[in-house]
Amino acid sequence: MRELANKATHVVKFRRRREGKTDYRKRRILLISGKTRLVIRKSNQRIICQVVSSKEGQDKVLTQVSSNQLKKMGWKFSTVNLPAAYLTGLLCAKKSKIKNAVLDMGLNVSTKGSKIYAALKGAIDGGMKIPFDEKIFPSEKRIKGNHIDKKIEKVWGELKSKIEKTKE
Repeated sequence: MRELANKATHVVKFRRRREGKTDYRKRRILLISGKTRLVIRKSNQRIICQVVSSKEGQDKVLTQVSSNQLKKMGWKFSTVNLPAAYLTGLLCAKKSKIKNAVLDMGLNVSTKGSKIYAALKGAIDGGMKIPFDEKIFPSEKRIKGNHIDKKIEKVWGELKSKIEKTKE
Protein backbone atom coordinates (compact mmCIF):
# COMPACT_ATOMS: atom_id res chain seq x y z
CA MET A 1 0.00 0.00 0.00
CA ARG A 2 2.81 2.37 0.88
CA GLU A 3 4.44 1.76 -2.50
CA LEU A 4 1.31 2.97 -4.27
CA ALA A 5 1.21 6.13 -2.17
CA ASN A 6 4.84 6.95 -3.05
CA LYS A 7 4.31 6.65 -6.80
CA ALA A 8 3.66 9.96 -8.43
CA THR A 9 0.22 10.18 -9.91
CA HIS A 10 -0.04 11.11 -13.56
CA VAL A 11 -1.30 14.66 -13.99
CA VAL A 12 -3.51 15.21 -17.03
CA LYS A 13 -2.68 18.41 -18.89
CA PHE A 14 -5.37 20.93 -19.74
CA ARG A 15 -7.44 20.00 -22.79
CA ARG A 16 -6.39 23.05 -24.84
CA ARG A 17 -2.74 22.28 -24.01
CA ARG A 18 -3.14 18.64 -25.10
CA GLU A 19 -4.78 19.77 -28.36
CA GLY A 20 -1.97 22.25 -29.02
CA LYS A 21 -4.32 25.25 -29.02
CA THR A 22 -2.97 27.24 -26.07
CA ASP A 23 0.52 27.98 -24.80
CA TYR A 24 -0.31 28.74 -21.17
CA ARG A 25 3.19 30.02 -20.39
CA LYS A 26 2.92 32.65 -23.13
CA ARG A 27 -0.68 33.48 -22.15
CA ARG A 28 0.34 33.94 -18.51
CA ILE A 29 3.04 36.44 -19.51
CA LEU A 30 0.53 38.40 -21.61
CA LEU A 31 -2.03 38.42 -18.77
CA ILE A 32 0.49 39.51 -16.14
CA SER A 33 1.50 42.46 -18.31
CA GLY A 34 -2.05 43.82 -17.90
CA LYS A 35 -1.93 45.40 -21.35
CA THR A 36 -4.67 45.29 -23.93
CA ARG A 37 -3.90 42.81 -26.71
CA LEU A 38 -4.32 43.03 -30.45
CA VAL A 39 -5.20 39.43 -31.32
CA ILE A 40 -4.66 38.53 -34.98
CA ARG A 41 -5.74 35.14 -36.28
CA LYS A 42 -5.85 33.78 -39.81
CA SER A 43 -7.89 30.91 -41.14
CA ASN A 44 -8.39 29.48 -44.60
CA GLN A 45 -11.31 31.84 -45.21
CA ARG A 46 -10.64 35.06 -43.32
CA ILE A 47 -8.36 37.19 -41.17
CA ILE A 48 -9.68 38.22 -37.76
CA CYS A 49 -8.41 41.14 -35.68
CA GLN A 50 -9.64 41.64 -32.13
CA VAL A 51 -8.79 44.12 -29.41
CA VAL A 52 -9.02 42.15 -26.16
CA SER A 53 -8.63 43.14 -22.52
CA SER A 54 -8.18 40.66 -19.70
CA LYS A 55 -9.14 40.99 -16.09
CA GLU A 56 -8.59 38.13 -13.66
CA GLY A 57 -8.09 35.69 -16.54
CA GLN A 58 -11.38 36.61 -18.21
CA ASP A 59 -10.99 37.91 -21.75
CA LYS A 60 -13.30 40.62 -23.01
CA VAL A 61 -13.40 41.43 -26.72
CA LEU A 62 -13.63 45.20 -27.11
CA THR A 63 -13.48 45.36 -30.93
CA GLN A 64 -13.62 42.67 -33.58
CA VAL A 65 -13.14 42.98 -37.31
CA SER A 66 -13.14 40.18 -39.86
CA SER A 67 -11.78 40.47 -43.39
CA ASN A 68 -15.25 39.44 -44.61
CA GLN A 69 -16.44 42.92 -43.62
CA LEU A 70 -14.28 44.33 -46.41
CA LYS A 71 -16.64 42.81 -48.98
CA LYS A 72 -19.46 45.00 -47.62
CA MET A 73 -17.22 48.02 -48.16
CA GLY A 74 -16.48 47.21 -51.81
CA TRP A 75 -13.56 44.75 -51.70
CA LYS A 76 -13.97 42.38 -54.67
CA PHE A 77 -10.93 40.16 -54.13
CA SER A 78 -9.90 37.36 -51.77
CA THR A 79 -10.29 38.09 -48.06
CA VAL A 80 -7.21 36.04 -47.17
CA ASN A 81 -4.42 37.86 -49.01
CA LEU A 82 -1.88 40.46 -47.82
CA PRO A 83 -3.84 43.55 -48.93
CA ALA A 84 -6.98 42.26 -47.18
CA ALA A 85 -4.97 41.55 -44.02
CA TYR A 86 -3.58 45.11 -44.01
CA LEU A 87 -7.03 46.64 -44.55
CA THR A 88 -8.51 44.44 -41.79
CA GLY A 89 -5.87 45.66 -39.33
CA LEU A 90 -6.47 49.26 -40.42
CA LEU A 91 -10.24 48.91 -39.96
CA CYS A 92 -9.78 47.33 -36.52
CA ALA A 93 -7.57 50.21 -35.38
CA LYS A 94 -10.04 52.79 -36.68
CA LYS A 95 -12.99 51.12 -34.92
CA SER A 96 -11.13 50.58 -31.65
CA LYS A 97 -11.03 53.17 -28.90
CA ILE A 98 -7.87 51.58 -27.47
CA LYS A 99 -4.63 53.08 -28.72
CA ASN A 100 -1.96 51.07 -26.83
CA ALA A 101 -1.71 47.29 -27.16
CA VAL A 102 0.63 44.33 -27.55
CA LEU A 103 0.51 41.79 -30.36
CA ASP A 104 -0.96 38.36 -29.60
CA MET A 105 -0.63 36.04 -32.58
CA GLY A 106 -1.23 32.83 -30.68
CA LEU A 107 0.72 29.71 -31.55
CA ASN A 108 1.38 30.86 -35.11
CA VAL A 109 5.06 31.04 -35.84
CA SER A 110 5.04 33.56 -38.63
CA THR A 111 7.74 34.42 -41.07
CA LYS A 112 8.61 38.01 -41.80
CA GLY A 113 6.31 39.60 -44.34
CA SER A 114 3.36 37.32 -43.53
CA LYS A 115 -0.35 38.19 -43.39
CA ILE A 116 -0.24 38.57 -39.60
CA TYR A 117 2.42 41.26 -39.90
CA ALA A 118 0.49 42.94 -42.70
CA ALA A 119 -2.51 43.19 -40.34
CA LEU A 120 -0.19 44.53 -37.62
CA LYS A 121 1.11 47.20 -40.03
CA GLY A 122 -2.49 48.16 -40.81
CA ALA A 123 -3.28 48.53 -37.11
CA ILE A 124 -0.18 50.67 -36.56
CA ASP A 125 -1.00 52.84 -39.58
CA GLY A 126 -4.52 53.16 -38.14
CA GLY A 127 -3.15 54.83 -35.02
CA MET A 128 -2.46 52.01 -32.55
CA LYS A 129 0.82 52.01 -30.63
CA ILE A 130 2.20 48.46 -30.63
CA PRO A 131 5.84 47.46 -30.09
CA PHE A 132 7.32 46.09 -33.34
CA ASP A 133 10.41 45.77 -35.51
CA GLU A 134 10.32 47.35 -39.00
CA LYS A 135 12.06 44.30 -40.51
CA ILE A 136 8.99 42.05 -40.08
CA PHE A 137 6.61 44.00 -42.31
CA PRO A 138 5.93 43.05 -45.93
CA SER A 139 7.02 45.49 -48.63
CA GLU A 140 4.71 48.32 -49.65
CA LYS A 141 4.23 46.76 -53.09
CA ARG A 142 3.00 43.50 -51.56
CA ILE A 143 0.68 45.33 -49.15
CA LYS A 144 -0.89 47.18 -52.08
CA GLY A 145 -1.31 43.89 -53.96
CA ASN A 146 0.94 44.56 -56.96
CA HIS A 147 2.19 40.97 -56.83
CA ILE A 148 -1.38 39.65 -57.29
CA ASP A 149 -3.12 41.87 -59.82
CA LYS A 150 -2.73 45.43 -61.08
CA LYS A 151 -6.47 46.08 -60.50
CA ILE A 152 -6.12 45.51 -56.76
CA GLU A 153 -4.04 48.64 -56.19
CA LYS A 154 -6.84 50.95 -57.35
CA VAL A 155 -9.51 49.24 -55.24
CA TRP A 156 -7.06 49.02 -52.32
CA GLY A 157 -6.45 52.79 -52.45
CA GLU A 158 -10.16 53.58 -52.59
CA LEU A 159 -10.99 51.26 -49.71
CA LYS A 160 -8.07 52.51 -47.61
CA SER A 161 -9.26 56.11 -47.89
CA LYS A 162 -12.81 54.97 -47.06
CA ILE A 163 -11.57 53.16 -43.93
CA GLU A 164 -9.46 56.11 -42.84
CA LYS A 165 -12.58 58.28 -42.89
CA THR A 166 -14.32 55.77 -40.57
CA LYS A 167 -15.03 57.25 -37.18
CA GLU A 168 -14.15 55.37 -34.03
